[in-house]
Amino acid sequence: MRKLRMGMVGGGQDAFIGAIHRLAANMDGLIELSCGALSIKPETALASGKALFLPESRIYLTYEEMIKAEAALPADEKIDFVTIVTPNFAHFAPAMMALEHGFNVVIEKPMTFSLEEAKLLKQKVEETGLILCLTHTYSGYPMVKQAKAMVREGKLGKIRKVLVEYPQGWLSTLSEREGNAQAAWRTDPKKSGKSSVMGDIGTHASHLAEYITGAKITDVCAELNTLVEGRLMDDDGAVLLKFDNGAKGVLIASQVAAGEENALKIRVYGEKGGIEWFQHDPNTLMVRWLNEPAQILRAGSNYSYLSSFATHNCRTPGGHPEGYLEAFANIYRNFALTLGCKLDGTEPTPEMLDFPSVEDGVRGMAFIDNVVASSQSDKKWTPYVL
Repeated sequence: MRKLRMGMVGGGQDAFIGAIHRLAANMDGLIELSCGALSIKPETALASGKALFLPESRIYLTYEEMIKAEAALPADEKIDFVTIVTPNFAHFAPAMMALEHGFNVVIEKPMTFSLEEAKLLKQKVEETGLILCLTHTYSGYPMVKQAKAMVREGKLGKIRKVLVEYPQGWLSTLSEREGNAQAAWRTDPKKSGKSSVMGDIGTHASHLAEYITGAKITDVCAELNTLVEGRLMDDDGAVLLKFDNGAKGVLIASQVAAGEENALKIRVYGEKGGIEWFQHDPNTLMVRWLNEPAQILRAGSNYSYLSSFATHNCRTPGGHPEGYLEAFANIYRNFALTLGCKLDGTEPTPEMLDFPSVEDGVRGMAFIDNVVASSQSDKKWTPYVL
């Protein structure tokens, strides 16, 4: 019977994704920003909090200060969850501290800096019974959920082939040495992790493949490349995939595909037909049948042919765009509804529970580890190790 109270770590005025998180969290009126440790720079943290009209007493200079102070507040004042929107290397510590102090967590992907950290977070989530939500945004699109429902219902038959690609062009030059802060930390192995391209966008592609098919990757055969001379980390890669249902796949991720923006595309083929979804046209799901005419399915809350999981996440009448912010907001809304049910002692619906979890975070970190290991190995295939 109230809004959920959110505390944010990172995401101040000099940040890349913080404003997106706040817009998404605010879209349904279920969540309010109550406090924040919005920057490691004290002056930026203070200025950012004031710009967001936070009370000065709840503008914190460090996440440690925020979590300890909020935990000490009365139950009707303290936050319900912490959102972490810092670079990869600064995910684990605030997430673990939040869980240890009884706070649920929303966290940017990839979940942690290493697989070991991811496993520790999963263990803590299981120990505490708290909720961890991972913002794999693309799974929030209605027509991605429609694709998943069609696969789950067997409409495509046994899945045989998965093709997923994520080309970007924004790292086509050595922009990390030209003052681009986002490029600088993403191509720094001390801040990004084992892989730049697979950590940043390859994990989105692998999550989408597993999310839609319901299958898990079991083996990889990978090649990682650094195509911009002078760069410290990989900026391009390709992976052959094997899934636990017998399907085969190909994953391509590149940040040096000059001229591309965020051209995420997935195609899934079964015995009876296939589906295709492209983020540049997110309202459309193309369905191709083996012996029947192709179909074009469209997002829209008034379309009865869509699954309940798709319509639950549609926000506009047919013919109006369901975009990136809406997909991001769907992740927050489903998390908020699930957390609200937990606080009220009621049972969330399957549609509410449909958001990426700590398990997805562990699998994402395992994907990075296994792709790097495969790329460095002389063997053709590398078993997928968790």
